[in-house]
Amino acid sequence: MSHGGRGDLHIWTVCGLLLALAAPSGVAAARPGQSPTETAPARLDREMAALDTEVFDAYNRCDLDTFAAFFAPDVEFYHDEGGVTWTRQAVVDATRKNICGKVRRELVSGTLHVSPVKDYGAIVAGEHRFCELSAGGKCEGLANFVTVWRHTGDSWVMTRVLSFGHRPSPPQ
Repeated sequence: MSHGGRGDLHIWTVCGLLLALAAPSGVAAARPGQSPTETAPARLDREMAALDTEVFDAYNRCDLDTFAAFFAPDVEFYHDEGGVTWTRQAVVDATRKNICGKVRRELVSGTLHVSPVKDYGAIVAGEHRFCELSAGGKCEGLANFVTVWRHTGDSWVMTRVLSFGHRPSPPQ
C-alpha cells in the first residue's frame, strides 16, 4: 500500500464524492446569509418571522401596495369583532379605513410559533398588541392571530388569517 501516491488521492476523491452525495439536500441549498447547517425548521421559523415583520412594517407605514402583495387574491380574513373579509382588496380597503394613521401593530415578543404544512406552506400563530396613535402610541389592545401561508416557488402569500381574542392589554 502506498502512502501519499496517486492511489490515495483517488480514494480521497471517491470518499469526498460519496460524502457530498450523502449530505442532506438542505445543506446544499443554503441561501445567502443562511448557515449551511441551519435546519429546515429553523430556516422556516426565521423566514416566517421575517415575513411577519415585513407585512406589519407595511401595515404600520400604510404602504398598502406592499401590504396587499402578501395576500392571496381570494384571502379569507376572520376577525372576531369585524367579521369576515373575503378578498385581498377588501382587506386593503378595511386597513385603509380603520388602521392607517390610527393604529400600530406590534408582535408580542416570544409568542410567534411556526408549523410547516406539508406540500403547502406554514401556519404561523402568536399574539400581537395594537397601539393607538391618537393616544400617543399607548398600546391598549391585545389579540391572538393565526395566518396560513402558501409557498409557491420563491413567494409566500397568506390565504387565511384569523385575528381573535381581542382584549385590553395589561398595563405596561
